[in-house]
Parts: sequence; structure tokens; C-alpha cells
Amino acid sequence: MAQQVDDARRPPLSRDRVLRAAVALADDAGIDSLSMRKLAQELDVVPMALYKHVANKEQLLDGMVDVIAGEIDPPAHDIEWKSAVRQRILSARRVLLRHPWASRVIESRTSPTPAVLDYMNSIVGMFRTGGFSVDLTHHAMHALGSRIWGFSQELFPASPSPDPEMQAAMLHQLAARYPYIAEIAAAVAHDEESVVGSGCDDQFEFEFALELLLDGFERLRQHGWTSTNQSCA
Repeated sequence: MAQQVDDARRPPLSRDRVLRAAVALADDAGIDSLSMRKLAQELDVVPMALYKHVANKEQLLDGMVDVIAGEIDPPAHDIEWKSAVRQRILSARRVLLRHPWASRVIESRTSPTPAVLDYMNSIVGMFRTGGFSVDLTHHAMHALGSRIWGFSQELFPASPSPDPEMQAAMLHQLAARYPYIAEIAAAVAHDEESVVGSGCDDQFEFEFALELLLDGFERLRQHGWTSTNQSCA
């Protein structure tokens, strides 16, 4: 009887509930810890129950990306294209900061889902309605790359921060052979909590690169740039 009461009170299993539980599990324990068995334990169901909603782990990961895409703020209307693109991309970045594992999963997907295509289509649409040609929009999207999702590939691999004395010794050794890299490394402190781990991809540097790209796109648009006539003077 008690088991029947518990079953009656338990929310019915659905695809949305499965996906949101998977996202929460990845947030708490990391994406590497996610498995169908652990997810089933989290939902208090047998593993086979999950396969009624997701066929396999790859489909589960696709669905998790859809959940992430759904958290991005909707497109802004009645503002100029640059502000609209900036707002959408920075919203995506805020989402990825809440889900640090998401960038790895997004990069691992080989076939975009409808939610992913909806998001990409909205960015493309902002360029097109902002007066960009199909040609320039195509190249702008390639230039933005993963930045449309709010992250960019780290320039240098992340590594644990050494103690100050060891760091000074390493920097001195680096400077002997790579003086310009050492000069940059010593110039500023970097964000320890960036989307892709310790390193240079902090909020300021992300927005700095984004602004350079958006300003460059606008300059090319104003001068009627095309890939066959690359003059922008």
C-alpha cells in the first residue's frame, strides 16, 4: 500500500523531466559523471524507463543542449542589429556560466537539433534584417564561431595555479626563450572561473573580442564588402 501511495505521488516521467534531471546532475557532479544508470537512480526509476524518452546517451546529450538553448533570453526586437546580436550572445554566455560543462557538449554534437537551429537562425536573422548580405552574414557566422554560444577556445591550455614562488620561477624560465609570451603572461591577472577553466577567457576579454568582431562586421557592411571583392577602403 505504501509503495502504491509513493508511486501515485511521484511526478510522471517525461522527456522534459528526464532532460532537466540530467542537466541538474551534470551541474552538481560534472558531465563525466553522467550515465543512464546514475540518472535513473536520481529519478528513482529503473534504467529501462529512461529509454522510453531518450533512445541512448547521445540523444540525452542532444536534449540537454536543447534545455541549455531554451534558457537563452529570446531575441530582442525593435533595436539595431549590433545590440540585438550582443544581447543574445551575452545571454548565451550567462547560461554557460551556470552550466560550465555545456561548452564541451555543444562542441561534441555532430547534428544540430531544432532548438540549436532555432538559436542559430535567430542570429543569422539579426544580421540579415540588419542589412547584411547573405555572403557577409555567412562569413560573419564563421568568424564568430563558438562565440555565438558564449564561449571561445582558450589560447593556452588551462593548468593549476602554482604557488607564487614557483610561478615566478616558471615565468623567469619562460622569458628566457619566449620573451613576448612571458611579457603578456606577467602583464595581467586572469579569471580563475572562466567558462573554459583557468586562463584568459574571462568576461572582459570575451566582450572585447566580441566588440571587435561586431564593429568589423559593421564596417564591412557599410562598405559593401563581398568575398569576391574584398576591398573595404
